[in-house]
Amino acid sequence: MKPGSRSKGVTRKETKEALKPVDDKKLGKRKVAPPKADKTKAKKEKKAKKDPNKPKRPPSAFFVFLEEFRKTFKKENPNVKAVSAVGKAGGEKWKSLSAAEKAPYEAKAAKRKTEYEKLMNAYNKKQESSADEGDEASEKSTSEVHDDEEESVQEADEEDDEDEDDDDDDDDDE
Repeated sequence: MKPGSRSKGVTRKETKEALKPVDDKKLGKRKVAPPKADKTKAKKEKKAKKDPNKPKRPPSAFFVFLEEFRKTFKKENPNVKAVSAVGKAGGEKWKSLSAAEKAPYEAKAAKRKTEYEKLMNAYNKKQESSADEGDEASEKSTSEVHDDEEESVQEADEEDDEDEDDDDDDDDDE
């Protein structure tokens, strides 16, 4: 630039200083952000697929209460469409209930939980049986490999024992 001219921006020297990476560890160095597409793909790959046949978890006592509360709330307040309003009103009502008033909902929740546990046991047994059928061939091969390894270890031990016996014979001669 010419010495007498005015510049409207930052000089070349100042821009170079501004673009230099910072050595101070607190501030860190400039990093290039990885593309977002890679992150989402990685997350999707890590997340296991849900089994549609797996039973759904049972609702807690509060959610059992909320099922009934929604019906009454909608009748009393037909103009309120917001889900959050129903949830807030239900939460306040649940907090105000006594333990005796909560008891029937807790009993229903416990009953649903026992049903869920039965379904999960059946589901798990079914999963195990289907997994066993697919793994039979591979289980056999691993056991055969394991047997071969044991035989080779035993043979090596026997050879070592023979070598030791030979060494003992040499000691007698001296």
